[in-house]
Amino acid sequence: MLILTLPAVSSGSTHMSIITNKKAFHDYFIEERFEAGLVLEGWEVKAIRAGRANIKESYVVIRDGEIFIFGMHITPLAEASTHIKPDPIRTRKLLLHAKEISKLIGKVERAGYTLMPLDLHFEKGRIKVEIGLAKGKKLHDKREAEKSRDWEREKARLMRVNN
Repeated sequence: MLILTLPAVSSGSTHMSIITNKKAFHDYFIEERFEAGLVLEGWEVKAIRAGRANIKESYVVIRDGEIFIFGMHITPLAEASTHIKPDPIRTRKLLLHAKEISKLIGKVERAGYTLMPLDLHFEKGRIKVEIGLAKGKKLHDKREAEKSRDWEREKARLMRVNN
């Protein structure tokens, strides 16, 4: 008799990351995170599924009570569509609840925060972007983070050598 045990499936988030913005974590302190939907065209979805997206140089802006992502580059597939003219860096609208938008507007305008795209991922078959409420790091903060990262790496190496 053969008994198979399956891994437990958590009821939490089931997201599969497509691309992360490591530069955002280097340049900013991330205070809070929000998950937003994206308004995309068909060719964009196909290109993202093929892994042809880049959020490294992108940023998030609030205009007229709506949130948009600028500079997100999606390279179109050659075979995706022939009857449309794709624009790889067009401005895309982000979808959030009204409460979240008003909270973000207050923080960005009054408290001096910035909105940064952190992660592009699949959530239950849909493409979502995780945006972070961020404050800029000073040069000495970046150096401190680099020192602590180097020390952790060195400590792990020493532990491996001693064991």
